Amino acid sequence: MTSSPLILGPMMRYVDNVSASIWLETRNAGRIVVTAAGRSWAARTFAVHAHHYALVHVDGLHPNTTLPYTVEFDGRPVWPDSKSSYPAAVIATLGGGHPLRMSFGSCRTSVSHDEDGNRRHGVDALRACALRLASPDNDVPRPDLILFLGDQVYANLTTEEMQKFIRARRDITKPPGKELADYEEYAHLYRLAWSDEANRWLLSTVPTAMIFDDHDIRDDWNTSQSWKRQMEATSWWRGRIIAGLASYWVYQHLGNMSPAERADDDIWRLIAAHDGPDELDLSVALDAFAERCDQQPTSYRWSYCRDISGVRLIVVDSRAARELDPARRALLDEDEIGWLDERMRGGFRHLLIGTSLPFLLPPGLHHLESWDEAISEGAWGKPAARVGERLRQLVDLEHWGAFQRSFREVARMATEVADGRRGMAPDTVTFLSGDVHYSTVSEVERTSGSRIVQAVCSPIRNPLPMAMRSFSAVLAYGIATRLSARLARSAGVASPPFRWAGIKGPWFDNCLASLDDTSAGLTIRWEKGVVRAGDHRHPLVENVATIVLEPRMQ
Repeated sequence: MTSSPLILGPMMRYVDNVSASIWLETRNAGRIVVTAAGRSWAARTFAVHAHHYALVHVDGLHPNTTLPYTVEFDGRPVWPDSKSSYPAAVIATLGGGHPLRMSFGSCRTSVSHDEDGNRRHGVDALRACALRLASPDNDVPRPDLILFLGDQVYANLTTEEMQKFIRARRDITKPPGKELADYEEYAHLYRLAWSDEANRWLLSTVPTAMIFDDHDIRDDWNTSQSWKRQMEATSWWRGRIIAGLASYWVYQHLGNMSPAERADDDIWRLIAAHDGPDELDLSVALDAFAERCDQQPTSYRWSYCRDISGVRLIVVDSRAARELDPARRALLDEDEIGWLDERMRGGFRHLLIGTSLPFLLPPGLHHLESWDEAISEGAWGKPAARVGERLRQLVDLEHWGAFQRSFREVARMATEVADGRRGMAPDTVTFLSGDVHYSTVSEVERTSGSRIVQAVCSPIRNPLPMAMRSFSAVLAYGIATRLSARLARSAGVASPPFRWAGIKGPWFDNCLASLDDTSAGLTIRWEKGVVRAGDHRHPLVENVATIVLEPRMQ
C-alpha cells in the first residue's frame, strides 16, 4: 500500500463491550470514515509537526460481536488493501462471558524479517504469532488484548535503517548523534516499528494497550536525580524528552484511553472541540504539555486501569511518575502510589498489574539493587555514593528493588489483596513485566490466601547478549542471593517483607506470552517464532514454556 493515503494503521486500540477506538496516521489532512455492518463513523485528522492523525470512535455496538470493517479517506477506500492476502480486519467487542485471553511482552527492535535480520535479532515473535492468527488453518483463539510493556521503539539504540534517515536530515557526528533528536525522527521510528504487513494486519484486528519503558525515551530514563541533571546539562535532552513524550501521547497513549478518559484529557478536548474549516495543529500545545509532564510529573497520569471479563488489569507508569529527590526517592510519587492504592482491590478472579519493570527480580539481583540504592544515597559515605551512582547507571540497577520505599508499599498492597483484606481474595495477584530481556516466573512463598506471582516476557525481538545471559542466570542462584543479601544488610537495608523464588526459567528466546483465564487456573504460555526450511519470511510458532497457576485451596 505504498501509494495509500495511510502511513500507519488502522490500529485497533481501546475496545469495550459497546465501542472501539481505531487509530490512524495519514499522509495528508482529511476525513476518515470507518464502516461496519452497514453503519459508519467518521473523524477528521489533526496535525502534529506536519504529521496527520485520527482516532475514530466506533460506538453503539453490541457486546460479544465480531464485525469486519473498512476504512475510507476522503471517500477513497484505503483499508483493506484489495491486493492483501490477509483476512478482513474486525472489530471484536468484549462481553458474552468468555474468560479473558490476553497476550503480553516487551522490547522489540524494528529490523528486516529476512535471513540477515533474523540472524542478528532473532525471529520477531509478534510477527510469527500474527502469521499464525492469519492462517486459514489457525485454531488458536484471537486475543482480547495485546499488552505491550515498553520499548516498542528504541530512541537511543537505533538501527542502520533509522540512522540512514537521520543522516539525511542532520550531521550524525554531532549530539545526539545516532540517537533521536526530534518529533520527525520519532515519527519515522514508529513507522519502522509498525509497518510490516503481517504485524500491521494483526494490529488492525486485535486491540492493544501500551506503556513506555526507558528506551522509548533513553536508557536509564529517570534512574536518579543525578542522571536527570546530567541529561538536562546536555544541548539535546530538552528536545528529546519533549519529542519522546509528545509522540508517545500520539502513537501509544491516546489509544489507551477509554472514551470517558479521553473526555477528561486536556489535549483530546482540543481535538474534540475543534470545528474550524482547517485541520487542527496540536504541535505547540502538545510540546508544552510534554515539557510540563517532564518537569511536573504529577500534572498528568500515564497509568490506567481496566476491568475485563472478571479480571482487573492495572497498567502502571514506572518511569515518568518517579520521585527523584533523594529525601523522598520513590518509583511512584505520592499521587501515583495513591492512585494505585485505590485500585489494588479484590473481588476479581485475578488481579493483574502490568509494570514494564519486574516487581520481583531474582532475589540476588533485588538485594544487589537495594544495596546500590543505599550506598548511592550515602549509606557508606560520599566516595561510595559516587561509585554506587556509576554502578547504578552502568548495569541498570534501577528496578523496584532500587526504590525500596515503593517496593515495600506495593508489596503491602499486594499482600493485603491476597489475604482478603481488600475485598474477596482473587485466585492470583500477578505482576506482568518485561524489560530484562529474559522470561521467567517467580512466586512469593505463602501458605494461604491468593498466589502472588511475577511473570516476565522479554524480549519480543531483541535477544540479550550471551555474556549478560550468564550474569542474569548467576544472580538467580542461592549463593548470589546470600552474598547480595549480606551486602544489603551491611548498608542498612531491611529484609524484604516476604520471600520469593523462581518457579520457571529464566529463558532467553524472543517470545510473546499469552495469558488465559481457564477453569484450571491462570494459564501462561511463552511462544517463539522458528524458521523451517529456510523460509525466513514465514516463521512458525513453537511453544517455549507453559505454566498453570492453579488457585490455592482456601
